[in-house]
Amino acid sequence: MVTGNLFHSKKNSWPPEEYVSRNTLQLFNFDSAAPPKQAWRRRLNSHANILKEFSVTFMEAIQMVRLGIRLWSYVREEASHGRKAPIDPFTRESCKPSASQGVPLGGMGSGSISRGFRGEFRQWQIIPGTCNISPVMANQFSIFISRDGGNKKYASVLAPGQHEGLGKTSDEGISSWGWNLNGQHSTYHALFPRAWTIYDGEPDPDLKVSCRQISPFVPHDYRDSSLPTAVFVYTLVNTGKERAKVSLLFTWANSIGGISHLSGDHVNEPFIGEDGVSGVLLHHKTAKGNPPVTFAVAASETQNVNVTVLPCFGLTEGSFITARKMWGKMMQDGQFDRENFNIGPSMPSSPGETLCAAVSASAWVEPHGKCTIAFALAWSSPKIKFSKGSSYHRRYTKFYGISERAAVDLVHDALTNYKHWEEEIEKWQSPILEDIRLPEWYKFTLFNELYFLVAGGTVWIDSSSPSADVKSDQDPPIKVESKNIKVTEAEMNCRHSTGFEHTSTSGCNSSTGVGLKQNGSSTIPRKKRSCKHFSHHLKTEDQLDGNEDVGRFLYLEGVEYIMWCTYDVHFYASFALLELFPKIELNIQRDFAKAVLSEDGRKVKFLAEGNYGIRKVRGAVPHDLGTHDPWNEMNAYNIHDTSKWKDLNSKFVLQVYRDFAATGDMAFGIEVWPAVRTAMEYMEQFDRDDDGLIENDGFPDQTYDAWTVHGVSAYCGCLWLAALQAAAAMAQRLGDKFFAETCKTKFFSAKSAFEKKLWNGSYFNYDSGSSSNSKSIQADQLAGQWYTSSSGLGPIFDEFKTRSSLQKIFDFNVMKVKGGRMGAVNGMHPNGKVDESCMQSREVWTGVTYAVAANMLLAGMEEEAFTTAEGIFIAGWSEEGFGYWFQTPEGWATNGHYRSLIYMRPLAIWSMQWVLSPPKAIIEAPKINMMDRIVISPATFSLSLPETRVRKIANKTACFGNSSLQCTC
Repeated sequence: MVTGNLFHSKKNSWPPEEYVSRNTLQLFNFDSAAPPKQAWRRRLNSHANILKEFSVTFMEAIQMVRLGIRLWSYVREEASHGRKAPIDPFTRESCKPSASQGVPLGGMGSGSISRGFRGEFRQWQIIPGTCNISPVMANQFSIFISRDGGNKKYASVLAPGQHEGLGKTSDEGISSWGWNLNGQHSTYHALFPRAWTIYDGEPDPDLKVSCRQISPFVPHDYRDSSLPTAVFVYTLVNTGKERAKVSLLFTWANSIGGISHLSGDHVNEPFIGEDGVSGVLLHHKTAKGNPPVTFAVAASETQNVNVTVLPCFGLTEGSFITARKMWGKMMQDGQFDRENFNIGPSMPSSPGETLCAAVSASAWVEPHGKCTIAFALAWSSPKIKFSKGSSYHRRYTKFYGISERAAVDLVHDALTNYKHWEEEIEKWQSPILEDIRLPEWYKFTLFNELYFLVAGGTVWIDSSSPSADVKSDQDPPIKVESKNIKVTEAEMNCRHSTGFEHTSTSGCNSSTGVGLKQNGSSTIPRKKRSCKHFSHHLKTEDQLDGNEDVGRFLYLEGVEYIMWCTYDVHFYASFALLELFPKIELNIQRDFAKAVLSEDGRKVKFLAEGNYGIRKVRGAVPHDLGTHDPWNEMNAYNIHDTSKWKDLNSKFVLQVYRDFAATGDMAFGIEVWPAVRTAMEYMEQFDRDDDGLIENDGFPDQTYDAWTVHGVSAYCGCLWLAALQAAAAMAQRLGDKFFAETCKTKFFSAKSAFEKKLWNGSYFNYDSGSSSNSKSIQADQLAGQWYTSSSGLGPIFDEFKTRSSLQKIFDFNVMKVKGGRMGAVNGMHPNGKVDESCMQSREVWTGVTYAVAANMLLAGMEEEAFTTAEGIFIAGWSEEGFGYWFQTPEGWATNGHYRSLIYMRPLAIWSMQWVLSPPKAIIEAPKINMMDRIVISPATFSLSLPETRVRKIANKTACFGNSSLQCTC
């Protein structure tokens, strides 16, 4: 697939010596205190520019005016019910986004807090679907240094004083603190899930300080990776001739972002835990009936480190000691009174009053000596509640219980286990970081793009224990139709690792038992079955037993597009989950497989045309799992009727086959096969001329939902060809030879029609219509081949057509836009001008660019691949770019203005790594094209199967008598 001599000549290397003196790096060369050789770096005094959002052209505005009016009306209607519309372009945050982001805190799915590269805590996503981007400036680390004799004293917040709201030296709040850090000699180094901040002689020239931020994002560890906690390890090196008393201060406001700190009824209390871990609990009462949150800020007391606390202080004169007096106490003593641990819970705060807490850890550092001080932060919100009433317990409660006071145990375990996390993280990252074939920029960007799995609004629940108050307002139930699958599902479903136990033939019950109504006429009682989970080939060291439930997982399309697990985008992003947390990825596919077989007849207005339809059509893959009641009310997206989209079903089949092939999980393949077949059958209606090839319907009926397609399209048509190939291969492996033969017959007919209608000698035209952009060069035209090749299947097209198309994309879509320094523009006319027929055709989509680069790698075009992907790095992540680090948008226009920050699709960079280091099962896949192994017999051209044949297939595949998969029925 990829040559051994993979090198890309242009290296974007940022050696640490350019940011930190060699002497300081040597001093920190122990206990992981020094920043890694490969990392994203910034000086703390770097300017964080305000980001510029895209704007539509006059013609685009005219075209979308009716949609805009309907969308505005829908947004207002949702607001009247106390809900936020999933897409709301009219409401803007008061705090404008800036180029200030850094590595987020915590594991996956329990709420997240981001931390900017200058040290501010921002981008609060504790409540699902809400994101408060403003920093809470009272949340800081500060340092106080006093040397023997008291002649030299230093005190400063460990963040540069360049933030809004500072400078009021006369007030009692945080402006009275010492914002003395210039940041010129302080640097930030990010390699997700860790980050290092090096203070190279600031504020004390004779004290070198390293702060190491660690979160429990550990691939294949389905326990610790769910924990809402982070550790901050400070390493102090005294290069002076006098010993120094150093006190580090961690201050935290009782807030979940925005103005939540002013709502009142918040309580703080000190605690002393086990193993020297002590600190303060901050109990936060949320607004609008959301579940409460308890924070824990703590430090670890050792023989040399003394921990004290101030459980309460305020930002104004009132019932608490003020921030000014707290700072004065630290300036004078470098610690608080030990008696503060005995004062118990505070009085609840009053509305309009900000309640904060402080934890101090102090130590003496001898001349030329070293010292380590560790802090931890945790936030415990065991229950999540969606706006239409469904409630669940978060994943971490499976291990820590449902008490908010679990925060005490979380910070304790974080402070005692973080070294193990680091060992596992380094074991995972080292092979890639040490791979000399790879460009430096690629190595750290690959890991840093994973920030989205924490900061992308992820929700991870313990599927076995939904909250007691599951649903408060009963909506009309979803109907599940069985039709041809009534026997197949009953006989093919076995219990496996998800822990979802189906009680009917349709297999559409979720563990919550909510919202899904079974068709009683088709229910067939059956005995419970148990299957040993087929061990996958990706990794053998998964931390949980194969049969253990790993819960259910959601992540947003983006923080501006609030829809869970948007499937046409997950198609690109899913390589990251499959590589790092394959059991989560399989469970997402199981959720969509169940959804394929369900129907929700509630009426929905589609905003693009103003027409009505039903929310979910049986056989159609949903666009998303919902917004306000995920799993139970799908398809929150209502711009177009996605049951008529031409890419979703193909993408489902392709993802399922890739996951099936890569993991070798036969139980998974058996379970989802009825949905795969149903999804393929559903698509037959879009083959208007019986040539085996689907046609688009003259509206934006695919992921490019503003880009109209007429007739046969390169994008959807190629995906359909790939889906036929994948369905045939999967059917063959599961013993469904009739369906395999049918798919192969249709594949060859469809391929012939596709090439005849779209191939122009050098690339595939955008579509077969006669519009002004029908001959445009679409960057994503070979998406189907990208997937089949990534799944170990043979190529769809011959090598000449593949390489010619990719070369055309590189020469035009990549290199003709700012010399290749922005990524691949979606559409380009053959005359070398950007296709401006719509907003999306003229955009560079970051995730699509990564996918195109992966496709180039598959075709042996390594130089072109890394040049293409490097454009995203240059424009988004480099110092000369637009400032989109740790908030990579869906895309940007050629002027660099963004659309939709913090977006899912850029995780597609992991599809490049998938090609560079494919799993064992893909490497060992048969070299013969799977399509060549299927012998065609005289059969119907239709994909639909008679029920008698379904029953026969089901009986054959229900249980395999091999050592890898044993079923007892």
